[in-house]
Amino acid sequence: MTVPPPDQQDPFRRLQAIMAQLRDKDSGCPWDIEQTFATIAPYTVEEAYEVADAIERGDKTDLKDELGDLLLQVVFHARMAEEEGSFTLDDVAEAICAKMIRRHPHVFDVPAGGPTAWEDIKAAERAAKGKPETPPGALDGISVALPGLSRALKLQQRAARVSFDWSEARSVFNKLTEEIGELEAEMTAPQVDGRKLEDELGDVLFCAVNLARHLKVDPEAAIRSTNAKFERRFRRVESLLADQGRTPTEASLDEMEALWVQAKIEERT
Repeated sequence: MTVPPPDQQDPFRRLQAIMAQLRDKDSGCPWDIEQTFATIAPYTVEEAYEVADAIERGDKTDLKDELGDLLLQVVFHARMAEEEGSFTLDDVAEAICAKMIRRHPHVFDVPAGGPTAWEDIKAAERAAKGKPETPPGALDGISVALPGLSRALKLQQRAARVSFDWSEARSVFNKLTEEIGELEAEMTAPQVDGRKLEDELGDVLFCAVNLARHLKVDPEAAIRSTNAKFERRFRRVESLLADQGRTPTEASLDEMEALWVQAKIEERT
């Protein structure tokens, strides 16, 4: 299959043609041909995070490139689905168009009679996908593939809609202190049980997400910011050591801690 020149096809169809050629079993790319939905999924998640990173950095040039990479993931999955006869990229587009119109009746002048609130509409959609005899649950439809912190936030938001929630942030903070105490008790037990330790640490993380929610802080954004801060400061420690002709492996922990404090002070001033 030959990719049409730019002046003979719109960019979306051209991208589809490129992916079809890459997946061609006779003349395509060996790596692309051997991929499956499962092997591509991690790249899809990674590209979504790259988009978020470009947005956080305010880099519109990178954002354009990262959105293109993410779009490629959609085209890749759709191409594999088309090859097996499941659906096409057009089907994907039609489905999301229908969903957006259905979820915005106040914008698209959809006849009245059904649910009008966004969450009510989504709840009705989830119920339609489930077994008729099974009552819809408040936590239905939350993807297990979400990153842990994001899924914890979604679970808590859904539970809060049916009033299963703390009334204020202070109560959550107290609960977090309690969970940290239970983790400490497990850490100092005569015989440390790895599975119990993981369970207690999970409770601390889950409660920390709950506190973030009550403080109206996005936990994923918070941890990304902290990751960036750690990386920035650690690189400064490396730079300061390099000025001395040394590397971190040649410095003591106390020395690196002192340089870390220096890096913090530099940032603040």
